This record gives sequence, C-alpha cells and structure tokens, in this order.
Amino acid sequence: MDNLKSFSSKQIVTVNESVALAEELVSNAYKLSTSQWLRGRYDFKTLVDLAPEEIVHGPFAQIVRYVGQRNNTMLGSASYDFYKICFQDHAILAALKASPNLFLFPFCLYIVTHELIHIVRFSEFLQNFEAAPDERQQEEARVHGKTHQILQSIKIDGLAEVFRFYKKWHLPVDGFN
Repeated sequence: MDNLKSFSSKQIVTVNESVALAEELVSNAYKLSTSQWLRGRYDFKTLVDLAPEEIVHGPFAQIVRYVGQRNNTMLGSASYDFYKICFQDHAILAALKASPNLFLFPFCLYIVTHELIHIVRFSEFLQNFEAAPDERQQEEARVHGKTHQILQSIKIDGLAEVFRFYKKWHLPVDGFN
C-alpha cells in the first residue's frame, strides 16, 4: 500500500457525497424502508483503512463478506453477514487520470450504486455470494444493467461519460431484479 495513491481529504468528501446519494437511490429503487436498509449491514472503506488482503489491483471496489455476531451472544443464530465495500483508491484515481472526461463524483456514484446493488441482491438471496465464475460474470452484467437503469433517471454532470466508460456492460442479461 505504501506506493498506492489514496484519496485526498477533499476527494473523501466527494466520495462520501456519492455514497449518500447512492444509498438513497438504491433504497428507493428497491423500495427499502430505513429498517430494511440497515438490516443489510455494510460499510465503506477507502485505501487507508484497508487491510493488505483487502487491496486488489484491477477493480475499482470489491466487496468482502465477514460474519458478524451480536455482542454478548454465542448462538450461531445471532450471526449475520457484514459486507465491507473496499474502495481501491489507486485504481479509481488511475482511471480518472487516464480518462480526463471522467470526474470523481459521477464515477464514484456509479461504483457505489453498483456495489450496493450487489449487497441488496446478496441480502435478498437473489444472488449467491459464492457463485461460480460464469454465474458471477452474468451477475456483473445484471448489476451493471440495474446500475444504469437507476442512474439514467437522474441528471448529474459527467454521468453520460461514465455510462460510455461502462458501455460494454450494459448488455441485457435475462432481465433485472
């Protein structure tokens, strides 16, 4: 991690704004109440807060699943899935540098929306977290399609360029959930 570029404090503010908007958009799209939304426990972390094994090269973010357990209980029934969305700052910043028409807010909005859709689908048992590679590829296409569907209804400067960046993933795959 020593040589990897992390978000600046100003960029963290922008990332946090994209997280807040993405949570609202995904919650509305799936018609989740506040109590339902909080049930799918997750957290976002940027590069400075990631463990070495949570840092990858290639994707812009990854979801790591952990098993959580309520305090003061030893019962297995009290455990739950906890999802950690690990921003790969270095990959996001490299993509922004390589594509001058991409801007941090709309790019992160797409990434966060995409990852939250995965978590909703895992939580609602629409997709298995431990899916086979070919099934994962189909799921990626589905989630990219749903991400585009959710975001196309809002007007954000720079979002059209993000859609162009992800165009190859907008192919229809056996309907969206």
